[in-house]
Amino acid sequence: MAGHTTELDVKVLWGGKESPFQTSYGKLMMWFFLVSDALTFGGLLISYGFTRHNTQDAWPIGEETFNSLPFLGHGYPLIYVALMTFILIVSSVTMVLAVEAGHRMDRKGVTKWMIATIIGGFFFLGSQAWEWSHFIHGSEFGKVELADGSQAIVRGHFGEIENFTVIEAGKHHKKGDVIKEDLMHTFQHAAEKGHLHDGKILLHDGSIAKINKAKDEHMELIIKKDGKKNKIGDAPIEGEAATKLYYEAIYSAQPSRVIYGANLKQNEYGPQQYGQFFFFITGFHGFHVFSGVMINILICIGVMAGTYHKRGHYEMVEKTGLYWHFVDLVWVFVFTFFYLV
Repeated sequence: MAGHTTELDVKVLWGGKESPFQTSYGKLMMWFFLVSDALTFGGLLISYGFTRHNTQDAWPIGEETFNSLPFLGHGYPLIYVALMTFILIVSSVTMVLAVEAGHRMDRKGVTKWMIATIIGGFFFLGSQAWEWSHFIHGSEFGKVELADGSQAIVRGHFGEIENFTVIEAGKHHKKGDVIKEDLMHTFQHAAEKGHLHDGKILLHDGSIAKINKAKDEHMELIIKKDGKKNKIGDAPIEGEAATKLYYEAIYSAQPSRVIYGANLKQNEYGPQQYGQFFFFITGFHGFHVFSGVMINILICIGVMAGTYHKRGHYEMVEKTGLYWHFVDLVWVFVFTFFYLV
């Protein structure tokens, strides 16, 4: 017995407010772009997870590395990164409000909320620039190579360098001169070059000076590379033992016993790949945020000029909002995988 075909009503086929096939070309292309970009970020985060799994014990955790606040110094684990994340999420809320105002054809409302979104984006970019600068310059202690060949990151309060007192004259400094400028940079540069020995520093002009420095407090060494005696996973070395091992290394007059900060070749925080992934993933996301801010500025100018109001709709604001929400969502994953896990 032959069957027959029944034609269904549109409301039965699609019970939503609007058919998905009525989506504009611009929105559809934005979604295609966002899906492809999501795959890119997904590949990066999977690669990061695979690499971290292979170097699990040596990999630093977020609160060890990102524990500083502007003007307040160290001792605030992940506080500033959390603030950056909060501001970016708030900017996503203001973007929603801008789109909602556009649906009501409220040009002043769209302008107000888009400006708020742009301010939030600039705050995030400025914060990320500060975080990069802090990451590149590193801590006061650096990562040190101990006598047995192991490497350790150092935690604690670095005693302030008060001055250098010249004890042997050079080309520019005379015996008895007291140097009080650029002390930390000079000290770290000399430590990297092996120009520190027995509490004295060899300056760039050939003079030798005594280092007058306050005592370090709460120092501990955390092993990040195996040596003959110290192994990854050992309990942190603390107190006088940590101080002795640390200064034996940097006062040994041997170059490359200490590493400060990070670049693509080496870093003080952990394995080489850690710095590489940090710069690439956060930099790639930062580029997206910068692009989003620039696009928001251009669209906001169009809103203020009345361009979209004359068209009778604010779809450009909605398409920009899709991109901005995507950027915010990606950061939630980056924040979770890179800083928290």
